[in-house]
Amino acid sequence: MATEEESIEQAAASRRERLKALKAAQELLNAPDEDSSQAAENQTDDTNEENNPSMKFRNYVPHDKQLQEGKVAPPVLPKFEDPVAAEPPASEEKEDPFVNIAPKKPNWDLRRDVQKKLDKLERRTQKAIFKLMGKQIKLFLLHILADTYVGHIWHRYGDMSFQVQVKSYKKLNTSVSDAYLCPPLTPKSK
Repeated sequence: MATEEESIEQAAASRRERLKALKAAQELLNAPDEDSSQAAENQTDDTNEENNPSMKFRNYVPHDKQLQEGKVAPPVLPKFEDPVAAEPPASEEKEDPFVNIAPKKPNWDLRRDVQKKLDKLERRTQKAIFKLMGKQIKLFLLHILADTYVGHIWHRYGDMSFQVQVKSYKKLNTSVSDAYLCPPLTPKSK
């Protein structure tokens, strides 16, 4: 064990010496005008730093006053302003101050809370009405085709007048449950 530890220490010492030599050579290449005395001072400073390593306390607050000098100040984080949390732009519409003075109806908050649901329900209702109207018109036209397979017929439905001509009759597939949506057909008299 002792020989292994000595060999490790020797390897570390030789590595340190090589690093010092490389550092000194780099300094000579970078600044050839410097005196050799300054290079010698740098080498002595390096040896002093190795002998007395400075401690940096980042997460530990030392109780000894001498060690508190080596305490590292916490890093200063840049201030981040969240664009979403910023104040919304002022509305362009100016409200009349007297409108807010007037008392509101007792259920104004309930209406406000339910308004989104009512809007959604209104859209669904409009879609359902549109589907039913389309289905009713389709059945109405199917009944007209069924009545007019022999020729021409004039028919009045509401305010609409139209003529339907069918050249060939095909068996119409309509169910009895859909038939109630279609109004009864009566030919227009001349």
